[in-house]
Amino acid sequence: MSQVFPESRVVHPIEQESFRRLRSRLDTSHLPPLTRAVVERVIHSAADLEYAGDLVTDEDALRHAHAALHAGAPVVVDVEMVAAGITRRATVCRLSKAVSGPGLTRSAHAVRLAYEQVGPGALWVIGCAPTALEELLRLDADPALVIGLPVGFVGAAESKAALRASGLPAVSNVSEKGGSAVAAAALNALLYHPTPTPLAAEASTTTEAPAPVKETS
Repeated sequence: MSQVFPESRVVHPIEQESFRRLRSRLDTSHLPPLTRAVVERVIHSAADLEYAGDLVTDEDALRHAHAALHAGAPVVVDVEMVAAGITRRATVCRLSKAVSGPGLTRSAHAVRLAYEQVGPGALWVIGCAPTALEELLRLDADPALVIGLPVGFVGAAESKAALRASGLPAVSNVSEKGGSAVAAAALNALLYHPTPTPLAAEASTTTEAPAPVKETS
C-alpha cells in the first residue's frame, strides 16, 4: 500500500543554490509548470544540461499523473536504487521475488509481479532495465504515467522509443542515457510540486497549456 507524505519539505541551502546556478545557465521560465519541474529536477540530479533537449514529456499527461499521485496512486519501480531515490512515498518493487526464465529476465518478471499487485492506474518508474519497460508495454497496465528512463547501450533507446510510440502517458528521453537517479528525480518533481487550489485547478481547465519540451513523434 502506498503511503502519502505531506507536500511541505525543507529545502537545503545547497539545493537552493544548485537550482539558482542551473537557472543561470539554462532558461526554463518558458516551460509549463510541471514540465519545468521535471526538466529541472532531472538536470539537477545528473548535472547534465543536455537533458533539456533530450527529455520528451507532455504537460497534460503530467497534470493527470500529478493528480493521481497526490490522490494516492501506487508507485512501482524497477529496482531498489530507484526506490531509494524516492524519499516521500512508499513504492512497490518486486525484483527480489522475481526469477528469470526462457525469454524472460528477472526485471521483466518483476514487472508482471508488480502489476498483479497494484493493477491499473499506477505510476511506473523505470530507470535501470530496458526489459522492464518492454514488459510493461506488453501488459494492458493502463498506467497513470510511465517514467521510462532506463540507461544502457543495449535496448535502452529502443525501449524508450517504443514507449513514445505506444501513446501511453510518459516521461522519456531520446538518448541511451538515463538511470535510477534521473528516473527517481522525475517522480520527485511531481511529488514536490504543490497540488493546485480549487480555483487554480478550474482555471487550468480553461487555459491552453504551452508546448512541451519535445513532442512525441
